[in-house]
This record gives sequence, structure tokens and C-alpha cells, in this order.
Amino acid sequence: MSSENKEQHDLSPRDLPEEACVFPSELPLEGQRGSSTDLTRDGRGAFRRIHLELREKPDPDVKQLVIRKIQKSCQCSATKVRSGIFDFLPVLRWLPKYDLKKNILGDVMSGLIVGILLVPQSIAYSLLAGQEPIYGLYTSFFASIIYFLFGTSRHISVGIFGILCLMIGEVVDRELHKACPDIASTSSSLAVFSNGCVAVNHTLDGLCDKSCYAIKIGSTVTFMAGVYQVAMGFFQVGFVSVYLSDALLSGFVTGASFTILTSQAKYLLGLSLPRSNGVGSVITTWIHIFRNIHKTNICDLITSLLCFLVLVPTKELNEHFKAKLKAPIPVELIVVVAATLASHFGKLHETYKSSIAGHIPTGFMPPKAPDWSLIPNVAVDAIAISIIGFAITVSLSEMFAKKHGYTVKANQEMYAIGFCNIIPSFFHCITTSAALAKTLVKESTGCQTQVSAIVTALVLLLVLLVIAPLFYSLQKCVLGVITIVNLRGALLKFRDLPKMWRLSRMDTVIWFVTMLSSALLSTEIGLLVGVCFSMFCVILRTQKPKNSLLGLEEESETFESISTYKNLRSKSGIKVFRFIAPLYYINKECFKSALYKKTLNPVLVKAAWKKAAKRKLKEETVTFRGDPDEVSMQLSHDPLEVHTIVIDCSAIQFLDTAGIHTLKEVRRDYEAIGIQVLLAQCNPSVRDSLARGEYCKKEEESLLFYSLSEAVAFAEDSQNQKGVCVVNGLSLSGD
Repeated sequence: MSSENKEQHDLSPRDLPEEACVFPSELPLEGQRGSSTDLTRDGRGAFRRIHLELREKPDPDVKQLVIRKIQKSCQCSATKVRSGIFDFLPVLRWLPKYDLKKNILGDVMSGLIVGILLVPQSIAYSLLAGQEPIYGLYTSFFASIIYFLFGTSRHISVGIFGILCLMIGEVVDRELHKACPDIASTSSSLAVFSNGCVAVNHTLDGLCDKSCYAIKIGSTVTFMAGVYQVAMGFFQVGFVSVYLSDALLSGFVTGASFTILTSQAKYLLGLSLPRSNGVGSVITTWIHIFRNIHKTNICDLITSLLCFLVLVPTKELNEHFKAKLKAPIPVELIVVVAATLASHFGKLHETYKSSIAGHIPTGFMPPKAPDWSLIPNVAVDAIAISIIGFAITVSLSEMFAKKHGYTVKANQEMYAIGFCNIIPSFFHCITTSAALAKTLVKESTGCQTQVSAIVTALVLLLVLLVIAPLFYSLQKCVLGVITIVNLRGALLKFRDLPKMWRLSRMDTVIWFVTMLSSALLSTEIGLLVGVCFSMFCVILRTQKPKNSLLGLEEESETFESISTYKNLRSKSGIKVFRFIAPLYYINKECFKSALYKKTLNPVLVKAAWKKAAKRKLKEETVTFRGDPDEVSMQLSHDPLEVHTIVIDCSAIQFLDTAGIHTLKEVRRDYEAIGIQVLLAQCNPSVRDSLARGEYCKKEEESLLFYSLSEAVAFAEDSQNQKGVCVVNGLSLSGD
């Protein structure tokens, strides 16, 4: 520091106006524990300090904290036990208060209709999961009862779900192929052992045929998925679902719908084809279909076309007149009954070799534990299935709770859907979740509470005990058509793409990437690709965020983007810069380049000054004391148009080490050419990061302002008033 500057720095505060100067002892140094200082104007137009005193936070004693937590959790009282039981079984809270006169009619009506719709769908989706039809009925029956006990949503319908059935079916086929490579092309009379496959009669005791082994695989996957879901509820890690955005889930469901459609196409044509697994299974399946198209069963094809001609128009009518219809037309059940009668009396199986559902037993099979030896093989597959299941269930429950004005507990919903998988896995069931289509039907037909789920379970129980064998002659192509027609909602998402593109191009790209990867690769890989790409898009948004120079709207003293709004005025010599993103290692270079581009580049200015000084020094010989670079700059440069840069930090959520270093570097570069840098509207987290990163040194004067207006006013006064404290270099300028 020069002797002149040193003398100026040593001046007494009494030599200058008190309100015009801020001294280091009064600076808002964030490093000073317990206070934060800022400047503002008083009624006379001069500055006064805003002093915010930080709350003292005691240093946490980890040992005492753990002890208190343990003591609190171990305390036992009648009230706490009662509350815990009621939280675990929400039905105990609302069922005693059930208003029979007000709610029973709507619950019975919706329960009956959903139960009728579930019968054909449960049978159809069983084929999708590689199981016999009876297991789909078991799944919907047990899921309805268990969710009645544990769930907190009044309206969602929990049961068999097409996307999860598809994912289960892929695991089942893979494990069947491992147990016996040629099992896909063999009949159900094969016994599967751990050491290979042997052709035996499946009625022999102690042996497990293809159907038996398939449900072992399915129930084991279901058990593991339920364990994961309960564990997520216990550890309260439901935040995982935030990575599954609406665009991602919609794209995943649409992509998986193409896989479902492809898997059902062979039933529509009456072809007997092995199920393709792995990456590109959709393309492989269609290749097999076209190679064997000449083997199409004409009877199945005609039946499929007739079912389409009945189901699609009726579904459209249901959708179009849903506001006028008290209940949707149960067209699926009508088609199933009519097709079963036609197949039975027309002897389509005996005459045309049409594929039929076969024997569906009545009653319940004895409970049996999952196959523990299969857990290592299916544990990874169950992760994706569990996440999709609880994400769809929680999102639907929250959506309908918000619509009808009540609350649901997301954590309890995870417990509920977890138990809907763990307990039924011992009763030969497959993975369940909420389903949007059935939930919409349930709500639109007058559902008031989950009592409707009990009515649905009673309908399914009647089918399981009495009616199931009557579906023996039902053609599988009819079930395939029902499955495909129920994909309408997902496939019609293409109609929403123009609107989605207008709302958010990034979400549309995420939708397309997830949809294509789910359809062309596989469901699990598609989900993983969608999550990774979605996270990449978030990073991309922060890597190149929006930034702008701000201008002042004088009447309201509001600062907004000059490039966006008209009639905004810029203060002379002051540039206000806004950066809309966290400042961290990924976008630090973007921050610097954007700031330098919109204001001026201090590196280039300094280089230009040095170059001009060298030319001038050749013409004049002058002796100065001090650094040659500083001397040349003092000789050569003209005053800059900008004297202050204010950085609006309101949109900077956090700083990392690289971000703090970048702010220090920017400040140093600008101060080297005589421009002061002020930070305004920093949130407490950013202020704390600046303090810990020593952005404000004790020997420097650095101001962190609580508003842009204060920062701009301070910058104007520092230039216009005589005897002000110049922030650069801590020097005082007198007359």
C-alpha cells in the first residue's frame, strides 16, 4: 500500500461525516458469530445500519441426543400404545365412525362394479405375468382386504396391475428358462427340479410342474417387493419417488404398454411362440410373429376382431357419457360371458384348436412360504417392481385425497402396499399396486370409503368359490383383447404431446427417452434410463442456467430483467446481474463467462491497459514509486463506464467450494480495475457458506445487502458523496 493510501487509511472517523462512512469495525462480517449487518436509508436519505442478531445455536451433544431419542422411543403408555395401533391399522379410526345411511349405497355400488371389472382383468393379467388365471383372482381378492385394513386412502383401488404383471412375467420366464432351457415350448406336465427338468405327471406328490414353479417365482418376487416397500416405509425413504416425475412415469407406462401389447399379440393370432426376454424383446417378438404369421388360427383371429369391435366403441361411449351414466357399462364381463358361451357350445377348442383358459379350480390353495432359494435370483428385479408399485400408489392416493379434501399418510401408504404384497405372497399371489383406470371407475360410481374394497372382495370370493370353473372354455385371445383395450389410456398419451411440448420441452424429451427405452430395451432398463436421463436434465438446467441484467421499475423500486420487460431504467455506472441457479463446480465457468459478457471482462480490460501503458511509456519518461504495472495503469487508462457490479444472489440456492472460489476470483478481477462488487439478497445458507469460505476478510470492507435497492443506493453514494469510504483497497478519498 502506498504511503498516501496509508495516510488516508489512518484518518480518524471524526474527520468524515458519520453517516457517510462505514468502517471495518462496523462491517457485516459473516465470520463474526452472532450478528449480521447491512445498510439501509433512514428518513433523511442517509444510510443507517440494519443489525440482525443471529440466534445462538448450542453445539449438539450427539450422545445426549441419541439417549433422548432412545428414551422417547422406549417410553410406553396406554395412550402411546393406542395411538401406535391406530396408526398401524387406520381402519380402527374411521370404521367405528362409519355413516351407514350416508355412505353404504355408494360403497356397495362402486364395490360391485369394480369387482365385476376385476374378474376378467385379473384372469387376463395372469397370463401377462406368466401365471394360471386363478392366481390373478387370488391377488385381487387378498389385496382388497389388506388395503382395507392398512390403507389411508378412501378411493384408490388396489389389485392386479398390468405393468407390474409384465415385469413379473419377464422374471418368471427368465427363471423358468434357467431351470429348464426348453420349458417354454413344453406342456404343463413337466416337473421342474433344481437339477434340471423331467417329464412326469404333475399330480404326483412332491413334484412341481411348470405352473407350480412359475407361481413360486412370482410369489417370491412379490415377497421381496413387499419387504422393500415396508423397509422404505420404516426408514422413511419415500423421497425416492421424487426421482420419478410425472413425465417419466407417463413415458414408462406408455413404453411398457407397447411391450404388453406385443406380448398379447400372439394370443390374438392364436400362435404358440416362446416369450422373448432381455434387451430388444419387443423387436424379437414381432420378428417371430411375422415369421409364423402363416400359422395364424383363423378362429382366434375372428374372435379377436369381434371383441375389438364390441369393446372399443363401448369404452368410448363409457368415456363420453361418464357424467350421465350412474355406472359404466360392464362390457368386459359381457364379452367374457358371451365368448365363453360361444366357445363352449361351438366347441371351438375341439374343432379349431383354439387356445382356451382351461380348468380354473375353486376354493383356496393352502398357504405356502416363498421359495427362499430363489431370493438371490430375484432380489434385484424386485427393487424396480417395488419402486414402481409404491410410486403409483402414493401418487394416486395423494391425488384423490387432494381432490376430495382429506389427507393421506404417504409413509402408511408404503406400509399398506408392502403388506399387500408380503401377506398375499404366502397365498400364491403376485405383486399389486393401485391402478388409475379402476380407481377412476371406483370414484365415479359413488365410492365414499374403503368399505367398497370389502364389497369388491366379496364379488371375487363368489367367483373363486363358485363361478371360476365356468370360464374353462374362455378363449385366451379374448383375454388378450381385454388387456390391449385397457392400454388405451396409456397409448392415447401421444395426443397430449403437443400440449406437453408447449408447457415444457424438457419434460417432453424425458417422456420420449423413457418411452422408447422402456419399449425397445426392457422395462427395468427403461426405468433406469429414464431416471438417469431425468437427473441429467436437471444437471443440464443448472449447467447452463438463465442469467440477465436487471433494470429498475421506479414506481415500485422493483428490479427485473431488461431483456424481458420494457421501460426499465439502469443506474448509471451500475450493472445488476442475476444468476438463476446454484453456483457450484458444474456451472462456475458459465457464471463467469455470462457475467463478463453482460458487463465487461476485467481480464481483457487489464490486458488492454497494460498494452496501452507500454506504448505510452515509450514516449514519456516518468519516475514513479510503486509497482510498474500499477504505475502504467494509472498513466494510461480512461475512467470506465462501470464503477459497481451488484450480483443478485436471490436465485442462488447454495454455494460449494468452487462457487465460493469463483466469487472470490470475480471480485479480485474487478477490483483490479477499480470496480467494486456487491452481493445482494443472499439467503442464510449462502451467507453462511461465504463466511466459512472467508469471502469477507477482516481487513477488507465487504458488504452483503439485504435488498438490491440498498446495494444500488450504496453504490451511488460511494461515487457521488465526498469523503466516502471507497470499498476498493479500504482507502478514504478527501478533498
